[in-house]
Amino acid sequence: MSNRQRVLSGVQPTGDLHLGNYLGAIRNWVEGQNQYDNFFCVVDLHAITVPYNPATLAADTYKVAALYLACGIDLNYSSIFIQSHVSAHSELTWLLNCITPLNWLQDMVQYKEKAIKQGENVSVGLLDYPVLMSSDILLYQADKVPVGEDQKQHIELTRDIVNSFNHKFAKPNQPVLKLPEPLIRKEGARVMSLTDGTKKMSKSDPSDLSRINLLDSPDEIAKKIKRCKTDPVRGLEFDNPERPESNNLLNLYMLLSGKTKQEVAVECQDMGWGTFKPLLTETTINALKPIQEKYKAVTEEKGYLESVLREGKQKAEAIANQTLLQVKAAMGYSAPL
Repeated sequence: MSNRQRVLSGVQPTGDLHLGNYLGAIRNWVEGQNQYDNFFCVVDLHAITVPYNPATLAADTYKVAALYLACGIDLNYSSIFIQSHVSAHSELTWLLNCITPLNWLQDMVQYKEKAIKQGENVSVGLLDYPVLMSSDILLYQADKVPVGEDQKQHIELTRDIVNSFNHKFAKPNQPVLKLPEPLIRKEGARVMSLTDGTKKMSKSDPSDLSRINLLDSPDEIAKKIKRCKTDPVRGLEFDNPERPESNNLLNLYMLLSGKTKQEVAVECQDMGWGTFKPLLTETTINALKPIQEKYKAVTEEKGYLESVLREGKQKAEAIANQTLLQVKAAMGYSAPL
């Protein structure tokens, strides 16, 4: 396992995980996990950069960890841990903050978008969360980071931080921090909202009808698909910019059924929405059933999830603390007594 390249990724425990999280990220982790040495964390420190509910944070964090297992993360290839349980994440963030120019963070597209929503109440944490993300990656000397196109800018920032740090503090040809590469997910896994085919499916959308959550019941799935936005045109087609909903729902059907794009295009080209929606409903329910059954098994086995997270924390800490010591030594700190 030590010869494998290392991958690190994580999901925030805010809101329920939905099909966008699964098809856009977690399913890809599962499919590629036997090629890498994987660390998958629940990024609960990132969760508090925007308004959140402290009463549910801990339960939501454990729920996401259980869903990782339910979706097929295999402990033979992967470690699962909770970000805040490894204190090196916070400590490295502070050290990297002190070498990261403010204007690098102010230029981040996601910060600008989220800051507009929060107005005057925008926190330093929201501005600074790309540095925390960099720390997450760099602590584990990750070779690859699975991200969508929208997060690519954050990997570029991480690489800038690595180059700056190694230039200032590392000996020639002996870098302290490794340059990570983005592992951009394959095309077709960008899942859009059920209420607006031009927007990404999102946990932060105020309407629960906009997304199918991984733990939705068959009745909830049927209701959401029945109500989802469509157009008046008969016959379904991919890649028509004037029909974003048609493209999105066909993509969902393709990804959940395991059929090829060509097969789906032929099957659905003459179909009306009244025929297609029940087909999509049945396919979605069947695709989520094994995940829901495994989630139930994981959460009902007393102490199992805690033991997985405890072991994940120990593996993560061993690597993270070693990196942190190397960083501090390079920056001139005395060794801990």
